[in-house]
Amino acid sequence: MLIVVARYVVAEGHESTVTELLRANAQASRAERGCLEFTVHQDVDEPRRILLYERYDDEEAFHAHRRTPHFADIIERQVIPLLDERDVTRLSPAT
Repeated sequence: MLIVVARYVVAEGHESTVTELLRANAQASRAERGCLEFTVHQDVDEPRRILLYERYDDEEAFHAHRRTPHFADIIERQVIPLLDERDVTRLSPAT
């Protein structure tokens, strides 16, 4: 299993646009083979801070996710330009 945690800081004034886009991306991602979970969280006190929590069967499922048309369109073309910061961490369960 592979866990992915993405932390975003949205450029001021674009919070609602980015959260709407991320919800659409999450819905499409959850339909992918090998995607076990894809959840979008928004910080209660700092709404510009967003956390994505994703679980995949394995690395290949994650890489397949990053090759999808919805990832290219929503994340790469629309969301990333509206971010001040982006950090992605890949984790595996400790054994």
